[in-house]
Amino acid sequence: MYKNFPKFRIGNGYDIHKLVKNRDLIIGGVKLTHPNKLGLDGHSDADVLVHSIMDAMLGALSLGDIGKYFPPSDEKWKNANSIILLTKVIELIQSKGWIINNIDSIVVAERPKILPHIDNMKENISRALNLDKDLIGIKATTNETLGPEGREEGISCYSVVLLGEKI
Repeated sequence: MYKNFPKFRIGNGYDIHKLVKNRDLIIGGVKLTHPNKLGLDGHSDADVLVHSIMDAMLGALSLGDIGKYFPPSDEKWKNANSIILLTKVIELIQSKGWIINNIDSIVVAERPKILPHIDNMKENISRALNLDKDLIGIKATTNETLGPEGREEGISCYSVVLLGEKI
């Protein structure tokens, strides 16, 4: 290995949660309104975007997944704000000597429309990670009525994070 060559690590993250009644719909730390008054079911706030980013960050360094650090069996994390959990994950990543180079995510949801909320989501994630908003990519797509997202049974998200070693 080259001594002065910068080191990079890439991680992939994925999350999906079921849409149910009587739950808030939180994505990227933003409370959205589903036309059928549905929200995401989970132990924490079930924020699929933030969960997939955290899993990508942890995966890049082979540190496991969010269930290892915030297990659903622990009542401490019941209804937890995922943005706060994200701050704990970035602290862990930085303690290992790594920084985020960039993030790219895709939220898959038939409804509600995600596009009008992307700037607010980027702001929330940027603030939590102390990262320039221009280094955070968030896109949204539908599943063209196919699969659980298309049938509005759930919402999913895929994320990729590139980490660089602090020099």
